Amino acid sequence: MKLLIFALGIVFVCGGLSAQTNVWQPSPGHTQVSIWPGAVPDPQPVPGPEYATNMTGTAGTRWVAVCNVSQPTMTVYSPEGTNTSVAVVVFPGGGYNCLAIDLEGTEICDWLTSRGITAVLLKYRVPLKKVGPYWESPLALEDAQRTVGLVRFHAGEWHIDPHKIGVIGFSAGGHMVTAMSTHFDKRSYPAVDAADKESCRPDFAIALYPGHLWKDDGDLKLNPNVPVTTNTPPTFLVQAENDPVDNVNNSLVYYMALKNAGVPVEMHLYAEGKHAFGLRRTKFPITEWPQLVETWLRTIGMIPE
Repeated sequence: MKLLIFALGIVFVCGGLSAQTNVWQPSPGHTQVSIWPGAVPDPQPVPGPEYATNMTGTAGTRWVAVCNVSQPTMTVYSPEGTNTSVAVVVFPGGGYNCLAIDLEGTEICDWLTSRGITAVLLKYRVPLKKVGPYWESPLALEDAQRTVGLVRFHAGEWHIDPHKIGVIGFSAGGHMVTAMSTHFDKRSYPAVDAADKESCRPDFAIALYPGHLWKDDGDLKLNPNVPVTTNTPPTFLVQAENDPVDNVNNSLVYYMALKNAGVPVEMHLYAEGKHAFGLRRTKFPITEWPQLVETWLRTIGMIPE
């Protein structure tokens, strides 16, 4: 998969921003907290200090990128009004090079909370470090496993049903959804506290234009690093067939693997939509995907009718 930062033809629109001083913070009323009580496991060097910068794509989409994340955090967004007791951990995309923190992060959290769902935004470690046999996202996977465990550990405190905790991700974050859906039997890091004794298996999974799933060798073969089993959670997939970054075959091979394993799966393919549309409104039918997700969540019994 081509990195999102290059494939969209993205350029800096605020080149004068200081990497040292321009650090992303959530909106007032929300606080990001470290997910690790001490040092992060398997620490890796990053090119410089963490920073946020404004970006734009070839289609004119403006978004905020968070780069050089070495200290992962989570930010909890509580639901507005009625609480459905459902929680969703949000994985922004960015090609494992940066994080589209608003387009595929805070904007998603705002939508979820408006529907009575607790949203937990994960700022996971980037850029990508190719270490070990599972090279696509080893550090991000550790962060994701830890976060889902933390949400389940704090379920009572945060008014969440521990059996209704899902994940949603976009592009590289969509790949992280599949990684979490297939790597939950064992933590990829040594346990650090009681939260790591909780299950990190999502109860449901939502992946939009995921990458790193197709071997890209001409055949429709699933990346063996996402071994689908009968215990993979129910999954919802959204993809545009004209996506220039993450080929539609990524979603197709994952759908087929889920279907063959007997995992409940719903997939929506659209002719137009390209990549990184998030929740931004367009003239194309793909823009209605949030309503389809809500219907699906009712169908699988996560939110009330």
